[in-house]
Amino acid sequence: MSQRTFFVYILGNERPTLYTGMTNNLQRRLYEHKQGLCDGFTKRYHLTKLLYYESGDSAMGAIIREKQIKNMGRQAKLDLIRSKNPSMKDLSNEILRH
Repeated sequence: MSQRTFFVYILGNERPTLYTGMTNNLQRRLYEHKQGLCDGFTKRYHLTKLLYYESGDSAMGAIIREKQIKNMGRQAKLDLIRSKNPSMKDLSNEILRH
């Protein structure tokens, strides 16, 4: 049986307004966000830039990490993003080209 990978990710826009989510298929989820297929907050605020992501092999671990990030203040989230993505560039191409 193959091991599944789970992702926790942070999307943003130019402001940046931030959104934290989790998925087991980051390529598909990014496509859905970029095409406006996800009704709600991300669509309303045009959150299509992948600013941060991390992966693991446990759904429960990803859910716990997502909750940890969601409970962070805005500045802590920005610091987390900048720790791996100092220029706050859209990381989508790293994921979508695979």
